[in-house]
Amino acid sequence: MDTSFWIDVIGWVGGGLVLLAYMLISTGRVDNSTAGYHLLNMFGSIFLIINTAYLSAFPSMMVNVIWTGVAIMGLLRRNSSKSSAHH
Repeated sequence: MDTSFWIDVIGWVGGGLVLLAYMLISTGRVDNSTAGYHLLNMFGSIFLIINTAYLSAFPSMMVNVIWTGVAIMGLLRRNSSKSSAHH
């Protein structure tokens, strides 16, 4: 199996993780303050960045760079508010 096969697998897994996060929040199984929700989005987007960078699909890559940043900000906000609640 060559590199492009694995890049495709990474892209499909990334897309699946982002869709899973969307499905979980849309059906009310998680809310946007859970770490799992943000981690699904973050890793899904990172995998999609790898795939789209390899394919030179730069507009899609930039959307996923921003989406990763949003997920990281959500995790940081969650962690900072969680630590503030302990004080």
